[in-house]
Amino acid sequence: MKHTNMKLAHLSATIILAFCSFGVYAVESQEAAPINKDQVNGRVKEAQGSVKEVTGKVLDDKGMEMDGNIQKNMGKIQAGYGDLKQDVQKGK
Repeated sequence: MKHTNMKLAHLSATIILAFCSFGVYAVESQEAAPINKDQVNGRVKEAQGSVKEVTGKVLDDKGMEMDGNIQKNMGKIQAGYGDLKQDVQKGK
């Protein structure tokens, strides 16, 4: 019972940190330049994948953990593509 409560506390903390990271992305993007859809969608997928990956670790579900890792990495790729697209539009 105690072990389950620790898992739930860890999962809750991870979800809270994931949502807090959205605010960091928003602040950074407002300071630099307007962001495009690929950047937003990629970072959302990255955060969702991170939460899914940690949930899989906490619940000891290797399939969920692997799916979360894949989703996180796909989100990084999409966000990187959006960053590159923005740099090309700026002329960097």
